[in-house]
Amino acid sequence: MRRVLTALALIPVVVYVVFWANSWIFLGVVATVAFLCYREYDAIVAHFGFGAPGRLGYGAGFLLLVAPAVLGWVAPSFLAPGRDDISLPIVALALLVLTLAMRGEDLAKSLPRAALLFIGIVYIFGSWRCAIGLHEQNPHWLMYALLLNWIGDSGAYFVGRKFGRHKLAPRVSPKKSWEGAVASVITSVLIAGAYLVRFVPGVSVVTAIALTAIANVAGQLGDLAESAIKRGAGVKDSGAILPGHGGFLDRVDSTLFAMPVIYAYLKLLG
Repeated sequence: MRRVLTALALIPVVVYVVFWANSWIFLGVVATVAFLCYREYDAIVAHFGFGAPGRLGYGAGFLLLVAPAVLGWVAPSFLAPGRDDISLPIVALALLVLTLAMRGEDLAKSLPRAALLFIGIVYIFGSWRCAIGLHEQNPHWLMYALLLNWIGDSGAYFVGRKFGRHKLAPRVSPKKSWEGAVASVITSVLIAGAYLVRFVPGVSVVTAIALTAIANVAGQLGDLAESAIKRGAGVKDSGAILPGHGGFLDRVDSTLFAMPVIYAYLKLLG
């Protein structure tokens, strides 16, 4: 019941931010959620014994997240024609992290900690940067990206709970089943795919089915990836801020994998 009530409370907020909030409010909300997700990631990976990745992740992640968007709004010509290209900041970030890692007294720990730092920044802030790109393209693209895994999670939960017999990844997430995974894809295709065809002009039914299925599978891999991180760290939930869901990272782990897939489709094929 707490899970349902939390979802019902969040839905109006998400809809408002995606469709009616101005650019600065939207960016502020995305940045806040990204910070909360990274805070939980930072706390989880600290259990690996290499120490927490550190505060640098917040600053570097914030720049990766907002700098292209702010520059694009204030001075569009500064970033034209490739204002959404984040490859250069990511490369610069990797070099910076590696350089700073050399300062550590114990390289056996500082280098793995640097790797965790870099992965966390790209994983969290890079994925939310894709959310900003989807919103700039069309707010319905972002809502679709959020909807497909939320709907899929519900389908997987109810079908897997009743009919799940074959374990999907017992070592990582013992409760997930192949039956639930298939139900997740089908539910996403039927509902999120229909949403995409209805609200985004020019998207064919075939494209909606294929893209939704691929993005849903990516999202399920994201769910398993976060479960693997938590299991390796000996942590059950990423946090307790969302009753019935755990932490923010628990709620958006699948979305963080799905959004880059959809954004890549728009940039490469859309």
